[in-house]
Formats: sequence, structure tokens, C-alpha cells
Amino acid sequence: MTALATQSQAAGELLVQLKGISKAYKKGKEQVNVLSKLDLDIRRGDFLALMGPSGSGKTTLLNLLGGLDKPSAGELIIGGQRLDQMSSSQLTKWRARHVGFIFQFYNLMPVLTAEKNVELPLLLTNLSSKQRKHHVAAALELVGLSNRAKHYPSELSGGQEQRVAIARALVSDPDLLLCDEPTGDLDRATADEILSLLQTLNQRQQKTIIMVTHDPRAADHARHILHMDKGALVNDGRVTDTGH
Repeated sequence: MTALATQSQAAGELLVQLKGISKAYKKGKEQVNVLSKLDLDIRRGDFLALMGPSGSGKTTLLNLLGGLDKPSAGELIIGGQRLDQMSSSQLTKWRARHVGFIFQFYNLMPVLTAEKNVELPLLLTNLSSKQRKHHVAAALELVGLSNRAKHYPSELSGGQEQRVAIARALVSDPDLLLCDEPTGDLDRATADEILSLLQTLNQRQQKTIIMVTHDPRAADHARHILHMDKGALVNDGRVTDTGH
């Protein structure tokens, strides 16, 4: 599993810094402020749950952290790099190397097997076919699906599909795993399995995970919980320690 564990030695150092981050959109002639002057530090190896009502800005913040969008104001620094100063093409390259995304709906390609779905992010790299195969096998083993490598999504359960999606997010050994309601489409037992897997990846692989969730039971699997409301961090960004 060493192929997917290269970040662990740096656990504890500052990975993410938000300094006065704001985000606004134009809606007709009006400006809609979604995030307002956020300040937040996240250390490498943390597992942070973002909670708050719909419209509080959680997913917008996740999109900024993943380089899918840019802030309207403020500094966004991840791994020492200023994302707010990057061009769209620079963000695309940065995102491919440094971020893994896990969504509520697994976004698997139905015509591809599990291993081919996991391999997709590696097609943007310079890895050889043999190297890609090695990384894919390691990622599938990590999520407990080595025996399902040749199966198509239609042949997998919802929980297995989400495990494939997690393996795909892990396969390039990213600095950040960003999860948007990763268990929202699963039954409770399967959701608990996925959350336990994320917890294991955090604790054993020292993966830095930021998870948006409405579910307090899901949030309890994180190390810390941060609440948002109306585009701001509640309690000045102080986090709740879950004890993990």
C-alpha cells in the first residue's frame, strides 16, 4: 500500500489556509454573496465535517477548495500554492494532481469496469500502462474491492459503487479528499461502512478529508466539525472536536 501513502510523513503541517475568502455571484442585476470573509486553517491529516443548512455555502466552499471555482476576494492557499491567483488551465492541472472528489451520486462510467473507472484520473498523467495498473490495483485493494475489479457498475451494489468512486479519488494519491454528501444516497448500514472506510483512510493513510454533510451521524466520524450559516463560519470558525 506504499503507493498510496506518500503523504503520511507530513501529517500535522498546515495544508489549507483561507484568508478573508469571499464569493459572490451575479443574479440578474443583483449580487448574491455566498461566502463572506472566511478565515480558516486546516492541517494535513485532519478529517473535517462541514455542516449547515441548505444555502449556507458549504458546497461553494468545497468547490473553491477543489479548484472548481475561484473566490471573489481573499487568499486561498493549499500546499503553499495560491489557488486564487491561478488561471483556469493551471487550476485544472493542479486539481488533477492534488484533489480527489467523492460525490453523493457516484458518477461512474457505466460502460467501464471498476478498474477502468478507477484508472480514469491517471490517464491525465505520464504514468505507463503498467504503472497505472499497479496504482489501480492498490486503490481497489485499499477499499476492499480487489475481487470486483472486472465488474461493471450495474453489477455492483450502491456501497460497492461508492467504494469504486473512493478508489478513483485515491488513485492519484491526492493531498485532499473532498466529499460532498458521500453517503446521502445510501442506506444507514452501507453509509456507516463507507464512513468507517473514510475514517480508516484518515487514520491509517493520513489522508486529509473535508466532508460536507447534513447528517450528524456522518459528521461524528470526522475528527472535527465546523458549522456554517449564511456564508459565514459559526463561532468564528472554531471547530468541534469529535474525539477521534
